[in-house]
Amino acid sequence: MLNETFVEKIFGAKTGSIVFCRPDIVLTHDNTVSIRKTFEKMGGEQIFDPGQMLVVLDHNAPPTSAKLASDYQTIRNFVDEQGIQKFYDAGKGICHQIMSYHARPGMVIVGSDSHTCTAGAFNAMAAGIDRTESAGIWKRGETWFRVPESIKITLHGKLPEGVYAKDLSLWIIGMIGSDGANYMSIEYHGDGVKSLSIAQRMTLANLASEMGAKNAVFPADEVLQDFFRGEELNAVWADEGADYFKEIEINLNELYPLVAAPHHVDNVKAVSEVEGIKINQGLIGTCTNGRFEDIEIAANVLRGKKVAHGFQLLIAPASQKIYLQAIEKGYITDLIEAGATILGSSCGPCLGTGQGIPADDFTVLSTANRNFKGRMGNPKAQIYLASPACVAMSAITGVITDPRGKSFKDKYPSSKKQSDTIEIKSGDNRRINNVWNYSDVDNLNTDQMFAGNLTYNVLSSDAPAILPHLFKGFDESFAENVQEGDILIAGDNFGCGSSREHPAVGLAYAGIKAVIVSSINRIFYRSSINQGLLLIVNREVVENYKAGDNVEVDYINGKIYLNDVEFDFAPLPDKLMQIIKKKGLVNWIKSEV
Repeated sequence: MLNETFVEKIFGAKTGSIVFCRPDIVLTHDNTVSIRKTFEKMGGEQIFDPGQMLVVLDHNAPPTSAKLASDYQTIRNFVDEQGIQKFYDAGKGICHQIMSYHARPGMVIVGSDSHTCTAGAFNAMAAGIDRTESAGIWKRGETWFRVPESIKITLHGKLPEGVYAKDLSLWIIGMIGSDGANYMSIEYHGDGVKSLSIAQRMTLANLASEMGAKNAVFPADEVLQDFFRGEELNAVWADEGADYFKEIEINLNELYPLVAAPHHVDNVKAVSEVEGIKINQGLIGTCTNGRFEDIEIAANVLRGKKVAHGFQLLIAPASQKIYLQAIEKGYITDLIEAGATILGSSCGPCLGTGQGIPADDFTVLSTANRNFKGRMGNPKAQIYLASPACVAMSAITGVITDPRGKSFKDKYPSSKKQSDTIEIKSGDNRRINNVWNYSDVDNLNTDQMFAGNLTYNVLSSDAPAILPHLFKGFDESFAENVQEGDILIAGDNFGCGSSREHPAVGLAYAGIKAVIVSSINRIFYRSSINQGLLLIVNREVVENYKAGDNVEVDYINGKIYLNDVEFDFAPLPDKLMQIIKKKGLVNWIKSEV
């Protein structure tokens, strides 16, 4: 009898194996325009399999500049030229909601967005990749996967009144940390799973990336069968005796409303602990909580009420279909009459690329998935994350308010040290002897490395344009002083956050010889390889390094020399080392033709 996890069954290989696989769906969005340019650099003309493609225009919908509008038209033209059938123009919805129309059990799905894991709600293996890797699949039809270790989370009971999937997600993230499931697959088991709707499962799967996970997945049970209305499903699930890296059990009955406080998603607190904090703006929407159920919850809270004086409440349905459903049910009327502003179905407010950028010193309560400093387009704002019910209730009072309608004395029992936000002060020189010393910095995220609101204004294929903006949200001196041959040393969970490859592109272009870290975010690790950037995980070197030490790297033999002390690291598998030697995936694919 086999004792395999979900991912071992999907990939037909044991944990730790490197396998090549043809994904069933390859998702891209506004970044399709830059992926096309990388595809052409690879020698691509005709996409290997247009049937794999799902293209959704959502991150800047509708476009907020002439350049972005032109990019959208370029994508439309490309879709027509390539014969891509699964295309959704601006306004149709957020890509991860649109994916619910196409994902099926047993599929392998990849997408050039870190929250592609949302599709795990449909019993699919779904994971985020970067733009360069997406271009490689357009060219070859396949990509590589490392079969991850798995975490089994068993749910018991049912969520109490006023407690939602967002609270459950934050509960888990606070317990294990934003890197607690790094490069792992999360499986949800137990009788409590049956009490969760598909919308709730999508929220949980979506937030897997905020735990560092490769994917999260739910069983193809009767709830999913009902969603597909009796359609025959190619379900895949783990064996009873499968081997897990970790097992977690949660009694849903014991949970209570939570928030993630600024500026990290694992800075989790009970709503009771922050109740009464003044807020200026609320957002209900995004790929995490913009579904019909979420709009319904908000409408039921706000019906007949008014938002607080001076408070700005934004509602962004996750798709046009959801928007229409909410109109038909009268929920949009309820929300507008309460004082909310209804936005189009897009990602804009979440990453600060569209409407909804907060003012200086604003405090925002949002249903989104990230609250990094500057995430919504203004580093002078504070962002809390919460459930739609909590945001709606707080909009009425103007302060963080418990969605259960009265005060409690809950206190979140975090078992993980909460993340701190470290910024390098002006005049603090972190470059000594060609080594950038960030060994004291954990959770250096992609928003700090390259601001989200620049993502579609600076082309990812234009490395010289990226370099001046590199690390500007963290160390102002980096871009001006980095030199070819430099080495960068950092702490845990390096590169957490979005799937944007701009930081890896910029570091590779700058000539960084090696990045040595205690631990690495999964997508950033892949991005580094795809750009030919050598990234080494070696906690011992990071912990022993002292400012001024001499550091040498021998990547052929897997050696790091710290002054006169030698440290070993595991060399990359041969195919991945070939990509490094060719200085990136583009050159490697061109050489393979």
